[in-house]
Amino acid sequence: MTLKEKIQSELNSALKQNKTLAVSVLRQLLAAFLNKEKEKRFKSKEEKEALLTEEEAMEVIASEAKKRKESIVEFGKGGRQDLVDKEKEELAVLSVYLPEQMSEEEVRKLVQQAIEKTGASEMKDMGKVMQELMPQMKGRADGSLVGQIVKELLAPKND
Repeated sequence: MTLKEKIQSELNSALKQNKTLAVSVLRQLLAAFLNKEKEKRFKSKEEKEALLTEEEAMEVIASEAKKRKESIVEFGKGGRQDLVDKEKEELAVLSVYLPEQMSEEEVRKLVQQAIEKTGASEMKDMGKVMQELMPQMKGRADGSLVGQIVKELLAPKND
């Protein structure tokens, strides 16, 4: 059973159990899958039916989760606690489908290894380090956390 089929199945059971929030989030997620499939089909014109790979499906879920996280921050700044709570509930529904997130220590260790591997020593080398890291961490770590740790480790040390 593919991830998309699993989500479709869970949408059906959420409909039967009258879980309105889960129904809404899963419908939005399936719409995002459909849009990604249309985009893929448009890019490769010879394919009539372009289905998402599991990795592409995970990217869509991660993207939807990222939107929720950004909304939580923005609504928090605007003092809209009701919307913050709603976005957190939606994020909880989506996080079930995401791979387990790496801890900060694990991210730090991988960043350190990438810095050593690329020979990065200053801030202008950040791009090299990120390019080395992101394929390893795709979907398993928050990009802003990774960027923050890279900046921290590459920042000039004032002794």
